[in-house]
Amino acid sequence: MNQNIDNGISDANDINPRIAHYLLLSKGWNLMTSLSITAGSPSTTGPKIYLETINMLSAFFKGISQLNDRPTQRVLWISIVSATLVFSMLWVVVGVLLGSTSIFTIGWLEWAVDLLGGLATFVFTWFLFPGVISAVIGIFLGDIANAVEARHFPSLGPAMGLPMAKAVLVTLGYLGVLIVLNLFLLVFLLIPPLFPFVFYTVNGYLLGREYFELVALRRIGPEEARRLRKAHRGKLFLTGVIMALLLTLPVVNLLAPVVITAAMVHLFEDWRGNPGIAH
Repeated sequence: MNQNIDNGISDANDINPRIAHYLLLSKGWNLMTSLSITAGSPSTTGPKIYLETINMLSAFFKGISQLNDRPTQRVLWISIVSATLVFSMLWVVVGVLLGSTSIFTIGWLEWAVDLLGGLATFVFTWFLFPGVISAVIGIFLGDIANAVEARHFPSLGPAMGLPMAKAVLVTLGYLGVLIVLNLFLLVFLLIPPLFPFVFYTVNGYLLGREYFELVALRRIGPEEARRLRKAHRGKLFLTGVIMALLLTLPVVNLLAPVVITAAMVHLFEDWRGNPGIAH
């Protein structure tokens, strides 16, 4: 008898029922922000930080609305399938190794070691999920960015683009750093109150920088991208922390890389003075 068992791990079966809900939230947010601006609320007259917060949240909700574009959905499914295959192979390999090795002769002790090994594998893959799925998205980032620009920034014209080889190298470089640093972060599991702070700080910085550079280098040179990144480093760090948080939430983490990429296009163009057109 087939049963739909919720094992706490996001998979493709969780996606379709959620997309319409996220799109509805996006439409509601866009309406709210447009009313706020036209009514002369603090978004136009209040502190600058208020407007920047509104712009950041608006970028993420516009990213959600991008989920109904066919090119975006294509990349979404490629990333889900790729990440699922990678982690499935990892779980199979670890399962075979645990099942075929015997460290202790006492049955219950060996069983405990196998259980701890399985739990460690689950925790390890949970840590690595943001980096792996982001690496896949990074390779196909141009498709998402093109869809966003066609919809919201039609006057920009074609991007000079980021060569596939360059995109792969940048993505794999960040993935390598992300994996190594997250392995070191496992030490902080011994200090539970400190671990979330360290985890989201490190991953937020790396993810924010990675997505920004992949988006920016399609339009501007490395030096100008570096200058723009430094000018907005505080906002970019906060954006990266939000990214890291989204990428660790079950189900949401399957949609998050696409939403994040689309949001980063909006933030990048806003930071360099191209507000785009409303949708």
